[in-house]
Amino acid sequence: MAKYQIEVIPGDGIGPEITQAAIAVLDECEARYGLNFSYRFHDFSADLYRRTGRKITAEDMNEIGKSHAVLFGAMGLPDVRGPEGLELGAQVEMRAHYELTASLRPVRRFPGIETPVKAENIDMLVIRETSEGMFAGLHDQHEPSDTFASDRMTITRQGCEKLFDIAFSQARARRKRGTPGHVTLLHKSNALRSNVLMEKVFDEVAAQHPDIETAKYYIDLGSMYMVTNPEKFDVVVSENIFGDILSEIAAGLVGGLGIAPSADVSMTHGVFQPSHGSAPDIAGQGIANPTAMMLSAAMMLEWLGERHDDEHCTKAAHDIQAAVEKALADESTRTRDLGGTAGTQDVVDAVINALTTVAAA
Repeated sequence: MAKYQIEVIPGDGIGPEITQAAIAVLDECEARYGLNFSYRFHDFSADLYRRTGRKITAEDMNEIGKSHAVLFGAMGLPDVRGPEGLELGAQVEMRAHYELTASLRPVRRFPGIETPVKAENIDMLVIRETSEGMFAGLHDQHEPSDTFASDRMTITRQGCEKLFDIAFSQARARRKRGTPGHVTLLHKSNALRSNVLMEKVFDEVAAQHPDIETAKYYIDLGSMYMVTNPEKFDVVVSENIFGDILSEIAAGLVGGLGIAPSADVSMTHGVFQPSHGSAPDIAGQGIANPTAMMLSAAMMLEWLGERHDDEHCTKAAHDIQAAVEKALADESTRTRDLGGTAGTQDVVDAVINALTTVAAA
């Protein structure tokens, strides 16, 4: 039996609640699929920074990086800012430290969930570049000023090649599961020099994968298509800040951020967290939707299964996804953001109960 060391960073607001929800599901998987998880918890929250000035360091990340994966809740409080005026977020530091090239953000329409669009067959993966782009200058020297501020967008060939290799690999893997296996680049090469290079490298990488169909749109037009015809997209890849925005548009198409998981990955490290924020206004009330966190845990298991050739992890990952779909089909287990009245624990119980049925199928 393989044993996996998981580093857990619950964070702020609803982060601790949804993290415990995901761990409850993982505990069920331990017993049901013969898995073995060991957890180590860390507080790198914005609240800790407010109280003590302590935040995550390179030494912390070096130690955490020795483990198999990181399960990350939600971090940040609107009124807690660093010296530059930006919200605190250990996940941003970790992306840079571990060179996490891509953030994988899948969205899928679940039966019975009300959405603002008519499309029925929405199943796409938005891949956000996370190591450069518009976030490249976060650690540039900053001189506080009330009259001038700037950020920079930097795109490199090396970063693009890594990003697009992941995109085409994901398209090929998704095709085996029934999606078209198609990659779309959304960019702004008509106005940004950095995106001219991004488009060029995309074409070069696409030529190395002739079995995968591709498309390219300017980000403004592509964003409109995502809303008016979301079924045309399978894998969507874009620059850092464009990808951040696109992933939330995509989440809105299927019911919101409460059911939108994510995984920030490289060839060696993986950080798994929901796409939503810390929602401090509902923290501690037992009403937070844990679905995105549970699906992020499933993505972690699938990643571990691939990296360690562990079919038990892979099976558990797929069954969690199926159990979530089964639970959401019952409107009595939908939380307020999905139009229901269920609480966090109601969803946890429903997913664990559904696992029994799914695992036996």
